[in-house]
Amino acid sequence: MDLFDAIYQRRAIKGFDSEFVIPAADETKMLEAAIQAPTSFNIQHWRFVVVRDKALRQEMRKLGNDQAQITDASLLVIMTADTKAWQKNPARYWEKAPKEVADLLVGWMGPFHDGREWLQRDEAQRSIGMAMQTLMLSAKGLGYDSCPMIGFDIEAVAKLINLPADHVMGPMVAIGKGNKQPWPKPGQLALNDVVINNTF
Repeated sequence: MDLFDAIYQRRAIKGFDSEFVIPAADETKMLEAAIQAPTSFNIQHWRFVVVRDKALRQEMRKLGNDQAQITDASLLVIMTADTKAWQKNPARYWEKAPKEVADLLVGWMGPFHDGREWLQRDEAQRSIGMAMQTLMLSAKGLGYDSCPMIGFDIEAVAKLINLPADHVMGPMVAIGKGNKQPWPKPGQLALNDVVINNTF
């Protein structure tokens, strides 16, 4: 599918064929595309929790306002990120770069993040967002539908997946074969309403 077609055709689908199984090769292709998304300092701190256990999905549905896509979609991915990835062997993020570049960036990484917990969290959430959009567009490009979701009890779901203390939760993404038409597009703001040239 053409990139712009995927962008315009991607919608939040609320109903999925619960019998449909995404081939393993397509699942891998989508996740490999998702990790092409950019991250600050190439930290790659997103962690994709693929929920395969059906009983666990049922528990999550109870914590997610009974949204059917949590159990019915072929693939349920919880987007999380490691806010302390910058401390964990940071040289590995630049191992294929020229030494002078790697030394420079790895050297900056600590001072940039240290003591700035708000920034660590913000960067993690920004990275989650870019990876999530890449995942959804790759799904659409392969002919699948998706639904990003934040309507769930974040703290309770974090406990269910044993989220480490130094990680943050992002949205869930349900992916599969949609069997329900999306609502009509509610309307986009005009570019003039959202594009500011130079200053407000």
